[in-house]
Order: sequence, then C-alpha cells, then structure tokens
Amino acid sequence: MFRHPAFPRVLPFALYILFLALGGIASGFDTRWLYPVQVGLVALALAFFWRRYDELPKLRTLAGGHWALAAIVGFLVFMLWIRLDLPWLTIGEPAAGYDPRDEGKVNVLLAVCRIAGAALVVPVMEELFWRSFVMRWIDKPAFLTVSPTAVSLKALVLSSVVFGFEHHLWFAGIVAGLAYGWTYRVTGNLWVPTIAHALTNGLLGVWVIYTGSWQFW
Repeated sequence: MFRHPAFPRVLPFALYILFLALGGIASGFDTRWLYPVQVGLVALALAFFWRRYDELPKLRTLAGGHWALAAIVGFLVFMLWIRLDLPWLTIGEPAAGYDPRDEGKVNVLLAVCRIAGAALVVPVMEELFWRSFVMRWIDKPAFLTVSPTAVSLKALVLSSVVFGFEHHLWFAGIVAGLAYGWTYRVTGNLWVPTIAHALTNGLLGVWVIYTGSWQFW
C-alpha cells in the first residue's frame, strides 16, 4: 500500500479531512488552533513524499507564459468565488467560517496561519489529490500513465463536480475545479493550477481579513 503511487497523493488530503472532522466534534477548547496543526502535519507529509511527486518538477523550469496563465486563472477564480455565494449555490446553512478575532480584534498569528496554510499548503495538497490523482484515475486506475494533456472531458467534469461538492459554495467549487483542471490539461504541468489555486486562496484570505467576510473561510 505504501508503495502505491496513490498513497503519497491521498495521505495528505486524508489528514486534512481528518482534522476537519475533529474540528466538527471537538468541544471544550478553541478549535481555531487546530488549523495550524492541521496544515503543519499536511506540510510535513508533503515534504516527506516530495521526491515522489514527479508531476511537480523544479519550479524554475516553469515558462513565463505558464506563470501568466496561472495568475490570470487564479485572479478570475477569486473574483467569481466571492460572487457565487447566492443561497441556491451553497450547501446547507451559511457558516460562521473561520473567525480569527479575539474581542473584536484580529489575532494576527491565527490570521497569518490561516492565510499561509490556505495559500501555501492547501493548493499543493488539493492539486496533487484532485487533479493529478483523481482526475487522471477516472480515465485509468494506473493514473501515472495518463498524460494530463490527454485527460478526457468526462474526467475533467466528474472530478470538478466532486471537488465542488467538497465546498460549502458548491457551484464556485465546480467552477474552480474546471478552471484548475483545464490549466493542468492545457499545460501538462501541475505547478500551473497549483499556483493559480494558491493565488485564489491568498487573495481570498486578504479580502476576508479586509472585509470581515469570515463566512468565506
């Protein structure tokens, strides 16, 4: 099992989901502090398996056009995300979200941990799982043999729909999944959707702090 190529792509995601579940059932302490532990453990798992992520070549090899594409996609997804919050485009009741304030003042450490985790750790973890693994696995269980540029439209759509329903803003999630999956399909380099995803999350974090729209966290 540990040698299976899916394992290093699934484990960091599974750790992340496990902590979401713990946060939902924990009581008696400030669960906001679970987030730094959560992203810290995910980051350690990613670092441990880093040499097995062949789909993430050295970042310096990324072409200038790919950087530009990632920036455009990341910005557009952010702009759409904060506008696709209509009640019928969400799952369940509006959540309070991650509120880093203590007595009305933003706890800087909590806010920095949240933005850093969302922009630096989560995009790598999710793109390895959803785009590199799930999207290609839909086409063929031996997913490493599937070129990202040859991924079928069915795999792109199905993986994006499931990715979308992982989020409270399900429709925004589907749009984001399609955008990130499309960039992987077009460029063949997982860094492009990962950077786009990181920019989306980073911009969203700054916007949430600035506007106090904690429900987006």
